[in-house]
Amino acid sequence: MITGELKNKIDGIWTTLWTEGSTNPLTNIEQVTYLLFMKGLDEAELAKEQDAELLGLAYDGIFPKEKSYLRWNVFKNLGDAEDMYNKMTQEIFPFIKGLGGEDESAFSKYMKDAIFQINKPSTLQRVVSAIDNIPMEDRDTQGDVYEYLLSKLATSGTNGQFRTPRHIINMMVALMKPTPEDIIIDPAMGSAGFLVAASEYLRKNHSDLFLIQGLKEHFHQNMFHGNDMDTTMLRIGAMNMMLHGVDAPNISYRDSLSEDNKEKEKYTLVLANPPFKGSLDYEAVANDLLAVAKTKKTELLFLTLFLRILKPGGRAAVIVPDGVLFGSSNAHKAIRQEIIENNKLEAIISMPSGVFKPYAGVSTAIMIFTKTNAGGTDHVWFYDMKADGYSLDDKRNEIEANDIPDILARYNNIENEKDRKRTEQSFFVPFEEIKENDWDLSINKYKEIEHENIEYKDPVEIIEEIEKMESEICNELIKLKEILR
Repeated sequence: MITGELKNKIDGIWTTLWTEGSTNPLTNIEQVTYLLFMKGLDEAELAKEQDAELLGLAYDGIFPKEKSYLRWNVFKNLGDAEDMYNKMTQEIFPFIKGLGGEDESAFSKYMKDAIFQINKPSTLQRVVSAIDNIPMEDRDTQGDVYEYLLSKLATSGTNGQFRTPRHIINMMVALMKPTPEDIIIDPAMGSAGFLVAASEYLRKNHSDLFLIQGLKEHFHQNMFHGNDMDTTMLRIGAMNMMLHGVDAPNISYRDSLSEDNKEKEKYTLVLANPPFKGSLDYEAVANDLLAVAKTKKTELLFLTLFLRILKPGGRAAVIVPDGVLFGSSNAHKAIRQEIIENNKLEAIISMPSGVFKPYAGVSTAIMIFTKTNAGGTDHVWFYDMKADGYSLDDKRNEIEANDIPDILARYNNIENEKDRKRTEQSFFVPFEEIKENDWDLSINKYKEIEHENIEYKDPVEIIEEIEKMESEICNELIKLKEILR
């Protein structure tokens, strides 16, 4: 979450581009992302050079030595605005576009059509100066910068993207504990936030995978998959993944719900916050998805898709709007029944509506399930999240109340939850009870509220006390009046 000085710096860059005549928010985000990518690339290269020097190893970097101005630390100091602009448009940007190599890597594929659109040398110089003052060494800060930039899409009123807060993404990844053998997908990837978070989790918790050749290659080439229908977001996602050290993510321009998507039982982990954009045309949707639940609602179709593309034993942690949990249509009931009865529903984590403010006020929940094709849901763990570490208004200021550490601790020791009462913040509900309630997964259906019995005084007694107080006030007023005479 970005606040204070860093937020003001990004707002300043935004204002500079806006006042210079660039009013398309998507274009502005893309241009700033190119420059942030260039800066981050150089910082990553400097770190690798320092490590190689420390270990006494030879290192052949990505930047040609005879063109030092391709590197941010030299480029930013070019004093002449015209020279900076010419080098950027004629050499540096083509160099960035070609970083993915000659093959059809995700990066090279989606950078092919990229255009540098900061059209004034003076504007470029001002933006470069401002970006240089943004610290990008820390990966969390880098992620926050990306998230805040992308939030500009929603606040602009056009091209709105439903952003998932970084701390919610990190919580979901921590709940699922990705392994070095996983094959991970986000079928509605946007800027690749879930994929980046999963890669960071693996770096932190399974750093030894980079010492094993097969796992290292799997990490860079086969582990991460993402689909989106916006080429700009695909470019941003590819840059995001590359900046976070994933050489060749499998990122595709694809409508995941369409008949063109033939994937089946391919992945071991789904992490997603699919779009809740209402309805689709039946004609555009894959027939096998409609066979499970005939509906036009994207949130239901995506759940069906997850079950299809997961391998048996594969897991999913996905965000759904509350309506998915208690909707009474045949389609709503059918998809819930499919997940609960024919697979294994593990948990429902109900989130407060303020989690997605100021960009959206929808109430949501996290569903965690495992594909089995043979049932396995004995009981479902429910958790009523009341706070996520930030105020639930539009300002989203940091606060002390935060249920996320408790959620992680309890989920990791879920067997200890069996004796919890329905009046507590988390509890189990058995399969049979959910079935009897028409597969309803709303936490309020099962949560019990303790009502404290309060004994009130007899009304006559209350009236007598009021009369006594009035009498005392009158006596005091008489005394005061006598003193003032």
